[in-house]
Amino acid sequence: MAPCESMRRRPTLWAAGLLLLALAADAASGSTSPFRGPALITPKPAPDFALRDQNGEHVRMSDQRGKVVLLTFLYTHCPDVCPLIAENLNQTLRTLGPARGKVRVIAVSVDPEGDTAKSVRHFVRTHHLLPQFHYLTGTPTQLAAVWKSYGIFVNPEHLDAVDHTAYTALVDASGKERVLFPSNMRSPAVTHDVRYLLNS
Repeated sequence: MAPCESMRRRPTLWAAGLLLLALAADAASGSTSPFRGPALITPKPAPDFALRDQNGEHVRMSDQRGKVVLLTFLYTHCPDVCPLIAENLNQTLRTLGPARGKVRVIAVSVDPEGDTAKSVRHFVRTHHLLPQFHYLTGTPTQLAAVWKSYGIFVNPEHLDAVDHTAYTALVDASGKERVLFPSNMRSPAVTHDVRYLLNS
């Protein structure tokens, strides 16, 4: 079993708890939920952080207020889940058309050693990621602080891969987490929920 795949079954208790709450909210609301992804019962503020993207630009989470954000956690040489997540989120941006100007995808590295500037730029080019897609890197200390604040478990001790929690948070224009998509999300569901927030 590939490490990325295994982490879909072994998220941290914090992240697992939020996902369970989101699923419970969906179950309780039934068809009345406006979201297709698992919505949080009580939206919570997305923790703030600041890192550099693939272009060397300073990106701060709190500066994204007024935009809808899709926040995820990736690494460039992931053999399975990460490329699929990136492509699904990029497809959402494409599907949104001009409305994607009000959307940001923020991917935070879970591999400070392997995600070099060169490897990140290669990943961005290979997957044809749009300008609204920001792949953030930093020092181990900087990244560890972000992982902790979002309940991301990272285990870099595998030979060729990094175990990590894999989910994508949908953050509204006020900076609150509204939906937590699992790693097997599909672009149409993500697009629907992003559009709902854009039109709210």
